[in-house]
Amino acid sequence: MRQVRAVIFDWGGTLTPWHQFDYAAQWLAFATEATASEQEAAELSQRILDVEERVWQLARAEHVSARVEDLLEEVGYGISHPAYSRARSAYDRFWEPHTLTDPHVRPLWESLREQQIRVGVLSNTIWSREHHRAIFDRDGVLSLIDADVYSSEIPWTKPHPEAFRAAAAAVDTDPADCVYVGDRLFEDIHGPQQVGMRAILVPHSVIPLAQRVEVDSRPDAVAQSLAEVAGIVHGWNRHAGG
Repeated sequence: MRQVRAVIFDWGGTLTPWHQFDYAAQWLAFATEATASEQEAAELSQRILDVEERVWQLARAEHVSARVEDLLEEVGYGISHPAYSRARSAYDRFWEPHTLTDPHVRPLWESLREQQIRVGVLSNTIWSREHHRAIFDRDGVLSLIDADVYSSEIPWTKPHPEAFRAAAAAVDTDPADCVYVGDRLFEDIHGPQQVGMRAILVPHSVIPLAQRVEVDSRPDAVAQSLAEVAGIVHGWNRHAGG
């Protein structure tokens, strides 16, 4: 067993506590600011939701990435639209309570860094690097991240092997010396194991059926909460003589 030198984390449902909400409501918040009537807003929000669902289906089937700006451009409300800034602000405000960092994250990351283990993030997302880093900064944990990679800035989404290789390169660590932590078997367990990473499943999310992909993969460890991750890693390193 090799010593763990970096732990890389999924974001949504892992670093942020999982909870269900109305996916259509996010785009209704956007559309209400971008259109002149309730009917127009309802129609636009459904159009955007349809495009977004197609984007995520492609991510699961073909592992290709996308950006929210391109998604909105497809429906005619990209960054050049006069209402974009106002509507995008409403969309971001809608998401704010759904992006709060799990309170276990800070002590976990501090513990890992005390063990001289690098901390990374790899997220499937349509949002920009700047958007995610602003969230981490808001919640006081940005300074604890050694490197972060977002699918919106690379060609691939998890579980494509190149996404995990990009994350390992970002933390300047051989994939075999990395551990990945996430809440989904397909993206977060099958994916990293393809490149030789160990994978820890945090099974606290209720993944919607439409987002599930059946895969015959087993995690190297299971943590019932993020608070258990540091102990698992410490045990592996003790066994490795680290």
